[in-house]
Amino acid sequence: MPAPEGFLPKGGNYRALLSYRKAEIIYDFTHRFCERLLRRGDRTIDQMVQAARSGKQNIAEASKASVTSTEMEVKLTNVARASLEELLLDYEDFLRTRDHQPWDKNSKEALYVRRLGRARDESFEAYHPFFEDRPPEILANIAFCLIHQANYLLDRQIKRLERDFVEKGGLRERMTRARLTHRNRPHPS
Repeated sequence: MPAPEGFLPKGGNYRALLSYRKAEIIYDFTHRFCERLLRRGDRTIDQMVQAARSGKQNIAEASKASVTSTEMEVKLTNVARASLEELLLDYEDFLRTRDHQPWDKNSKEALYVRRLGRARDESFEAYHPFFEDRPPEILANIAFCLIHQANYLLDRQIKRLERDFVEKGGLRERMTRARLTHRNRPHPS
């Protein structure tokens, strides 16, 4: 007799998620941006670095929580999304208070950053050289593009979690199905 279907889903491989990988790049980028371009003692540094960290860490935590709690997975993924939105506003403030504009999403610069973001093995290393000679407004705009990419991925991820819950149910439903399957299968006498 085959063993009954388990009720705990596979999950927790956050490093395979595009949203996590993008958030990790954003964290590395933001850490260096703040270190290089903001004055020591500026409270914005802590706020920006913590928002970037929260985005990354909450994606990882949501992924691990997914094994036993769809609700927690959705909540933490949304916290990651909200943290990155907060960070987006910080970069927007940086640009505005220095009389610079965010790039139009279809500008050649934004399209270039989007192309970089499509690399299968994308990492911070693709963006690191920009810190050598690009002015602050370009770096802030690159971060702006990266955050929009991550937010797009997280929005899609949240929609997928919603759809999966409606179609497959949560842990209690999976537990009940597994128990009924086990109870209803023929047992040798």
